[in-house]
Amino acid sequence: MASHIVGYPRMGPKRELKFALESFWDGKSSAGDLQKVSADLRSSIWKQMTDAGIKYIPSNTFSYYDQVLDTTAMLGAVPPRYGWTGGEIGFDVYFSMARGNATLPAMEMTKWFDTNYHFIVPELGPDMKFSYASHKAVDEYKEARALGIDTVPVLIGPVSYLLLSKPAKGVEKSFSTLSLLGSILPVYKEVVAELKAAGASLIQFDEPTLVMDLDAQQLQAFTHAYAELESCLSGLNAVIETYFADVPAEAYKTVTSLKGITGLGFDLVRGTKTLDLIKSAGFPSNKFLFAGVVDGRNIWANDLAASLSTLQALEAIVGKDHLVVSTSCSLLHTAVDLVNETKLDNEIKSWLAFAAQKVVEVNALAKALAGQKDVAFFSANAAAQASRKSSPRVNNEAVQTAAAALRGSDHRRATNVSARLDAQQKKLNLPILPTTTIGSFPQTMDLRRVRREYKANKISEEEYVKAIKEEISKVVKLQEELDIDVLVHGEPERNDMVEYFGEQLQGFAFTVNGWVQSYGSRCVKPPIIYGDVSRPKAMTVFWSSMAQSMTPRPMKGMLTGPVTILNWSFVRNDQPRFETCYQIALAIKDEVEDLETAGIQVIQIDEAALREGLPLRKSEQAFYLDWAVHSFRITNCGVKDTTQIHTHMCYSNFNDIIHSIIDMDADVITIENSRSDEKLLSVFREGVKYGAGIGPGVYDIHSPRIPSTEEIADRINKMLAVLETNILWVNPDCGLKTRKYAEVNPALTNMVSAAKLLRTQLAKRERERERGFPQTHFGSLSKTKSFIQNEITFRDLYLIRWCLCLVECGF
Repeated sequence: MASHIVGYPRMGPKRELKFALESFWDGKSSAGDLQKVSADLRSSIWKQMTDAGIKYIPSNTFSYYDQVLDTTAMLGAVPPRYGWTGGEIGFDVYFSMARGNATLPAMEMTKWFDTNYHFIVPELGPDMKFSYASHKAVDEYKEARALGIDTVPVLIGPVSYLLLSKPAKGVEKSFSTLSLLGSILPVYKEVVAELKAAGASLIQFDEPTLVMDLDAQQLQAFTHAYAELESCLSGLNAVIETYFADVPAEAYKTVTSLKGITGLGFDLVRGTKTLDLIKSAGFPSNKFLFAGVVDGRNIWANDLAASLSTLQALEAIVGKDHLVVSTSCSLLHTAVDLVNETKLDNEIKSWLAFAAQKVVEVNALAKALAGQKDVAFFSANAAAQASRKSSPRVNNEAVQTAAAALRGSDHRRATNVSARLDAQQKKLNLPILPTTTIGSFPQTMDLRRVRREYKANKISEEEYVKAIKEEISKVVKLQEELDIDVLVHGEPERNDMVEYFGEQLQGFAFTVNGWVQSYGSRCVKPPIIYGDVSRPKAMTVFWSSMAQSMTPRPMKGMLTGPVTILNWSFVRNDQPRFETCYQIALAIKDEVEDLETAGIQVIQIDEAALREGLPLRKSEQAFYLDWAVHSFRITNCGVKDTTQIHTHMCYSNFNDIIHSIIDMDADVITIENSRSDEKLLSVFREGVKYGAGIGPGVYDIHSPRIPSTEEIADRINKMLAVLETNILWVNPDCGLKTRKYAEVNPALTNMVSAAKLLRTQLAKRERERERGFPQTHFGSLSKTKSFIQNEITFRDLYLIRWCLCLVECGF
């Protein structure tokens, strides 16, 4: 019985790729050094799977940044601004697209379906010329073959690539990226031909968009694409992989009838309805079924007995020789190896399986299906499953009762947002276009060392508090010098915005090396929610109160919201996710009220991952949004009108859930905007009314590029064209944790300068209005649309000011 892995984590068991990338970006190591680390990682992964007995081992799932960006490079689909003139795409162009550079912004980055992984969004237009510009897939196949390992090259499928792309700036909204299918298929044919010549016998095309709600034209694109590729695939086996959800009935009908395709991979963990489809609609006798029964999205040990039962039922339908045991998706989304964990106790450890252990599970199931069952392995697994179900650590009756009681109310604040904003303004006395940042400031090597030494008991608590206090003082002083209006304490005590809270909540467990890639070199270490959640004591009040005592300006209390803690954790799979989320919401509610009691007037409850958890199928989205938004409202329903509640969201497409965002009833929302090329603003141009405070990000913090005052002022003017002046905030896209102070200081200086410039211009307009200038030229202070309808530029402002001077002088 054959076994297969869809994909594998690329960072390495101890984040070797992360450190190699950052060293290269900082100019401390060469391209050769980076390539050597990468080759060693690939080699160790392939050998590990070979030793585990896996038959179909993936290649080309390694990436220096992102697999979709790799496909963009393969197709030569480089936006013109990067100045690429042809030839093999190197690190300079590749990383400029991913991160930007000193003069050019990066391409848009957004969430990969409903995961916390981010991909670089291709920018395509009708004039894009495609060419075979990166031979990475072939090179890595040959690299593995030289080691004596035959792999399965993995390519992002042509249709999913186009469906995940966006029209380039300046291209008509009506332009369909799918219209480029005929233009990219010749490049795919070249790649397939090279792989075939190199000796590949099986190629994997990842087409995850097949699990989404597709129309007839989009489904027809799959039929057309693979019919076109059929001749070049002759003599090869080709498998189409889908993952993350059920495949809808029409998509199932389409994919099972594709020509040239000999295998189909389905996620049978999150796609239980697909399993029903296979049983009811049947499965083509001439194709292999790659059955994804081992969860690639979570870290719980597989219930081997249940999975074996599922596989046996499938075997009866498709036949023993046509069934392949697989993971539900790439293991990219789970931690690397449980062997590296020393912090977890033996009981919890027995409940878990990281990527390396999941590889073993896949092979054990394949062998069992072939009649070679490892009885001891299956018995140990059954014992661990029973231990988890019966452990007293998992259930807390008081928490369950409190969470169940939440369903009787919608937990809205008693006063509407307009009245609350008026009350808050009287207390906070902020200027128009108030400036703030999102929360974190740069995490220096010294700061990380202090936290590390404190955890290792190498410094005392007194020494630790002193060091963190000094860092907070430095951050507060810097913000005051920059003249930022609402301050943050910089979060120097926090390792991660989710892990920090999880460490102080009951029901969570933590790893030492359970890192998962989020984007580029950025990794997160998700907590493990194994039981009912509660808050034993205050988590942030000490540091927030300390920071507020250092300044007369408002200091934000910084919290991570319940939905984000849920979506950025490895969540227990023995109860519905919403029940766990309500438990977390109650814990955060206690913290919010303690912060308010301590005198914190502005409290930010980040929900960066709200959109991320949205189900991929529209029929399931309303239920999720209902409990997710409700969970947020629970956290702050008890505060006074004068306490200002902020939330923050980033790096997702929010336009389709804007009404749910409004329903969250936050006083102010700061939201990523610049990296996505101001896509958010289109929803307000289309007539959506937003009455709360809002801060669309004015610059991208995931790029080292420093925006000019002029650029930021232009961006604010675009916002003023669709948003009322009295609700607009000025802030970066996201937190500053990953940046250096050499980048942060000038960027924030320019941000504040742009806000002050616009305040001056707005005040001047209001004075001119009062002096009787026609309203057709200068709108009121609260409604400036008549003046800035056409998104005036920084230069235009100076020209208008000069003209006004001439008028005043009598010319």
